[in-house]
Amino acid sequence: MLAKVDSMAVMGLDSYPIEVEADISKGLPSFNIVGLPDKAVEESKERVRSAIKNSGAKFPMQRITVNLAPADLKKQGPAYDLAIALGILAADKQIPEQKDINKNIFIGELALDGKLRKVAGILPIAIESLKRGYERIYLPSINAPESSLVDGLEIIPVENLRDLIMHLKQEKIIQRFKKTFDFPDQEKNISDYDFAYIKGQEQAKRALEIAAAGGHNILMSGPPGAGKTLLAKSFGTILPTLNKEEMLEVTKIYSIAGLLSMDNPLIFKRPIRSPHHTASHIAIVGGGTWPKPGEITLAHRGVLFLDELPEFSRSVLESLRQPLEDKVVTVSRAQGSLTFPANFTLIASQNPCPCGFFGDIKHQCTCSAHQIAKYQKKISGPLLDRIDIYLDIPQVKFDKLTSDNIAETSEKIRKRVILARARQQKRFSDSNTVGNKIFTNSEMNQQKIKKYCTISEETKQILKQAVEQLNLSARAFYKIIKVARTIADLENCESIKVDHIAEALQYRPKEKSY
Repeated sequence: MLAKVDSMAVMGLDSYPIEVEADISKGLPSFNIVGLPDKAVEESKERVRSAIKNSGAKFPMQRITVNLAPADLKKQGPAYDLAIALGILAADKQIPEQKDINKNIFIGELALDGKLRKVAGILPIAIESLKRGYERIYLPSINAPESSLVDGLEIIPVENLRDLIMHLKQEKIIQRFKKTFDFPDQEKNISDYDFAYIKGQEQAKRALEIAAAGGHNILMSGPPGAGKTLLAKSFGTILPTLNKEEMLEVTKIYSIAGLLSMDNPLIFKRPIRSPHHTASHIAIVGGGTWPKPGEITLAHRGVLFLDELPEFSRSVLESLRQPLEDKVVTVSRAQGSLTFPANFTLIASQNPCPCGFFGDIKHQCTCSAHQIAKYQKKISGPLLDRIDIYLDIPQVKFDKLTSDNIAETSEKIRKRVILARARQQKRFSDSNTVGNKIFTNSEMNQQKIKKYCTISEETKQILKQAVEQLNLSARAFYKIIKVARTIADLENCESIKVDHIAEALQYRPKEKSY
């Protein structure tokens, strides 16, 4: 007897339908799974066997063959356990044959006692199931809130295999899951950090406001204890929350990575990732035998903070060059290539030299010229050219440290950032297409820069002088215009003025002698 049950496979950030075919025939008892299964799928034989027995059903002592089609697509993980168990029970006629088999998706890992355990990647599975015309999805009850983010799909939360068998026999109906939460509106950021309590560093706060408003990459350089790390950690308090489209985009990534919270399966704040400098190339970029998202993908639509930038390995730093430019990263393996989104704001910090005091007026640098040059050359020119804003962070003076004055709060700055981003989204709404949407000025290509960043003749002359005197590359030239466009948006100006370009030029790196 042959039975078929539909399931889903996750590859990268996409999902594909899998047809689980179970055949029971005469012969010596055996249980084989074919269709390019990995070790976790192979081991499902023991989980399925015990789960069926411990759920009050009978495991057929005959020749059982399970095929996961299409056979040329590699299958990984334990999410097929439920579909395999139901296929065997249907082939053995212990549950009625599903008349609307093409309307149901079955996902779940089985425990030995028949309970269903949480699986990763439920959100992309639910999205793809709806696209392909499926009407309902049977899954572990713990995954139900996550899948309910997709409207139009009937969610059946299953506690254990016994309950599902009774449900399919119509002896005990499992009620569909009702959504208990919705997408939040813009709300106040709750954090232990606030710009109001950062003493001094007014220029740095201004630069971070510009970076937040336009999604620009920023590099901070200064002596130890100047406040670089504190500024970076406070950066998240001036960022707007994600819009609905971005929430689903980011939540989908975290679903596949298995990092969603059980209490609230929706990511509504911009992610802030801060990997240690000992992180490997694969941990940052993504990959593995079965490619998984790395830190740059987990920081998508958020912030990637790299503290002590020169301490990262050269291979890790160079691997950032392409994602910073293209906003995606492609992981290639022998069996194929997967593309992950990587549209993040890079915030990096570094000391100017190994001892940290090169250029500091209060402390004497103990490094030789060779040591300083070697330290600074750890970061290549092509990578530095992809940075929009450069900041020198000086030590805070004593009178500012002891002052009782409270600076401008993060909430006030955040309101200006939200307004500036709203202007950008309105500007780009006419030219955005499906699959090619941009939200911030930093994402503009040369075509959009020419369209939205008109500059006067006077401004062109200033830019010409800057290009000649600072030896700017074409990329740096366009980055200056993008930053100036963001400064204009913060001031609610339609055109880019001379003072906007002048301020943008202040954030270019200064030549230092040693």
